[in-house]
Amino acid sequence: MAEQLLRSSFGAAAAAYAEHRPDYAQAAVRWALEPAPGLRVLDLGAGTGKLSATLIAVGADVVAVEPDSAMRAELRRALPAVRALPGSAEAIPLPDASVDAVLAGNALHWFDMAVAGAEIARVLAPGGILAGLWNVMDDRIDWVAGLERVSGSAAIGPRDTLSSWRTATADMLVPSTGLVAWFGSAEQVEFPHGQRRTADSLVATLATRAGMLVMPEQERAATLGRIRAFLGSRPETAQGEFTLPMLTGALRARRR
Repeated sequence: MAEQLLRSSFGAAAAAYAEHRPDYAQAAVRWALEPAPGLRVLDLGAGTGKLSATLIAVGADVVAVEPDSAMRAELRRALPAVRALPGSAEAIPLPDASVDAVLAGNALHWFDMAVAGAEIARVLAPGGILAGLWNVMDDRIDWVAGLERVSGSAAIGPRDTLSSWRTATADMLVPSTGLVAWFGSAEQVEFPHGQRRTADSLVATLATRAGMLVMPEQERAATLGRIRAFLGSRPETAQGEFTLPMLTGALRARRR
């Protein structure tokens, strides 16, 4: 029930998500697609289209599937040329073998892979690629590590930092999820990325995290207040714009 609440929390913040969430490093998307037999790509759990926009930029032919109507509306507004369909990883509204790659941007961890694995394999052409991408903060940087400590796991969790994203995602495509019949062994790589932010816009970005969206209002306000105070205290972030040091982490496996 708690995971379902988290999974369904984004629609109410769709406009803020579209405004503040980062895109994905093009190099990571190219790496994810490199072994694919073609460029027909499903953006699964597409949200407001952050990954779809990057896919278009690298030349992919994109179809998007997103269960939340508010998120789909933002995607259609931003990317009117992209076919955006209602559906989920567990029930994909596409024909068999109709795409060369399935990519998920900050979404693979929400899928019930015991069901979704077979469904993803169904829509993939032979030799097709399944890849999950996550934007992670570079916590080798002192102030970023401090931000993680101040923010708490609801705002910056294990999948959100360079030091822990691999461990947090490595078992998503292993045999215990039932995927061994469909997919080969997975690979993980990171690619440099960054996002121009101000203290206020970074606070707004962290406020769109699922754990923050379902937090009681008083606790949420206190947490965001701590984050804002921390950013105001650091010379790297207190004055005007700065680059949030990030990487796009990519997890890739090929359909058998």
